[in-house]
Amino acid sequence: MKKVIIGITILCAFMNSVIAQNSEGRTIPSADVKTVEGKTVNTSKFANDGKPMIISFWATWCKPCKKELDAISENFEQWQKETGVKLIAISIDDSRSSGKVGTDAKSHGWDYEVYIDENQDFKRAMNVNNVPHAFIINGKGEIVWQHNSYAEGDEDLMYEALKKVAKGEKVSE
Repeated sequence: MKKVIIGITILCAFMNSVIAQNSEGRTIPSADVKTVEGKTVNTSKFANDGKPMIISFWATWCKPCKKELDAISENFEQWQKETGVKLIAISIDDSRSSGKVGTDAKSHGWDYEVYIDENQDFKRAMNVNNVPHAFIINGKGEIVWQHNSYAEGDEDLMYEALKKVAKGEKVSE
């Protein structure tokens, strides 16, 4: 059993490394998303004054998504102080469940920008197959790192990558 777990862990690390390398240099594609208040925003407008951003895809029905965003939330203030990072949470909930998004974010105390991608146009443009799926965007607006799924401690990997991005260093997993 340990060999299987080790094999899966190595495969996941390899795949995340391949994904990170394949996304390097890509910029945020243009798609319309909505604020929880219903205002339309184009994703090409996402910016953070030359500082890094995290774009995290999630859904109200996804327990690992909420665990990841909660784990980040616990240290987010420190992350902001050190790196200037902004986190943008993109819900992929459809019109039937999108009304829960704002309430969910508020009840968890997430101090993030929250948008809803009801038609999943942004999700498709970012090649997201399942959630949670997080991206780090450098100060130039380029996707430099991504991670799919969530296990306890993954937020630490994200933080390490984020610190490198904030310093202008190249990131790989």
